[in-house]
Amino acid sequence: MGWANERGPLGNVIAPGARVLIKPNLVLHRNEGPGGVDPLVTHPSLIRATVDAALRAGASRVLVGDAPIQGCDLPVLLRTTGLDAWASTLVKQDPRFKGIRDFRRTTCVLVRGVRVAAEHKQPLENFVLFDLGSESLLQPITNGGDRFRVTWYDPRLLHTTHGPGFHKYLVSREIMDADVVISLPKLKTHRKAGITCALKNLVGINGNKEYLPHHRLGGSAAGGDCYPGDSLVKRALEYVADRQNLTDSYVAGAFWHGLDIALSRISRWQGDSLGIDGSWSGNDTVWRMCLDLNRILLYGRADATMTDRVQRRVIHIVDAVMAGQGNGPLAPDPLPMGLILAAQNAAATDWVGARLLGYDPVRIPLVHGAFHRFHWPLVDFPSDRIQLVGDLGEGLTGKLLQRNLYAVDQPLGWRDAAESGEPATVAPGNGNSTAKKAELATRPWDA
Repeated sequence: MGWANERGPLGNVIAPGARVLIKPNLVLHRNEGPGGVDPLVTHPSLIRATVDAALRAGASRVLVGDAPIQGCDLPVLLRTTGLDAWASTLVKQDPRFKGIRDFRRTTCVLVRGVRVAAEHKQPLENFVLFDLGSESLLQPITNGGDRFRVTWYDPRLLHTTHGPGFHKYLVSREIMDADVVISLPKLKTHRKAGITCALKNLVGINGNKEYLPHHRLGGSAAGGDCYPGDSLVKRALEYVADRQNLTDSYVAGAFWHGLDIALSRISRWQGDSLGIDGSWSGNDTVWRMCLDLNRILLYGRADATMTDRVQRRVIHIVDAVMAGQGNGPLAPDPLPMGLILAAQNAAATDWVGARLLGYDPVRIPLVHGAFHRFHWPLVDFPSDRIQLVGDLGEGLTGKLLQRNLYAVDQPLGWRDAAESGEPATVAPGNGNSTAKKAELATRPWDA
């Protein structure tokens, strides 16, 4: 791929004096299932190696940063992985390394059914507020009905950030100031997006969750995408969830929380297993939000404007040594692959990642949608021109990955997007833009 020179493995990526931001996946301090930390977050050895390579290449400033989910206890995660002691030592040894930054402005815990938040942990001056307006990929599904939702968040806040003609994102200024961004995602299945890899990893450059719609109120029969079809019980569950997220009273919160538990039991008794949080292949919201952030990273400037020229170098190095399957991203089970993927394009990365996870990429809106034609595009080549080089072979991806290499447990709501599943509902669009070779290298963990 031509990344290495005499200044190390990233010498041709990082010019001497460049400002480098390394973005791992540090989503949560503990696995919500029994799978442990290894399939949950980017392995600390990959983070350490990438920092070392950036410093060796002559970067003037190297920072590791992410915005985990608001309930993540980041200090606990850093202690568990040993990253806290490593970062503290390296900051003293090399002043160019600025440590590990938490991009979140808000953290929270749930106390007796009430979301208790610590707000404004960082000043707004540390962020750049973008408004993509009608150019947002969310605009075609925005009808003014205030239907955007994020699980466990006050829906009123989303009404102020996304609506007809306005779609706002709050991106860390340190991201916008970087000359080179190195994304270090963990390859996992994802209940709402199907897959989390290079494209989904960029959700962590945004500081507040109320800028990140994940689904829309209602079932597909009523114009929403929280769940397929329609259900009286689920409509009641959505109402209860909104009331619970709106209250700051412990008494009211406990009441709504208890009602939520009762209705959820009824829904499960009726045979439901998907819930009301957009965890299925018909989710037509989350992929649009993710791609908006990818466009901002490539074309956004520190003054909150967008330009038609790419503003910074972005590369992707994916931890697929111990990938995640099942109920990712927060409760993944281990999926040993023994691979590291490296690429210069997020869409190409995720196309290969989807195939490795047993999906048909065309059935994953996040992946397929990245090849659509829109302003500030993410690709200038069609998906059938993606090429692999490395231990999985050399040549066109479609020929090299014609069969599933791993037995993967996809989330229940995404099994129809698997290679052997029924076609999922995806937004229209095509990737028939100018052909260009897109290389994606694969290397085993011990290479």
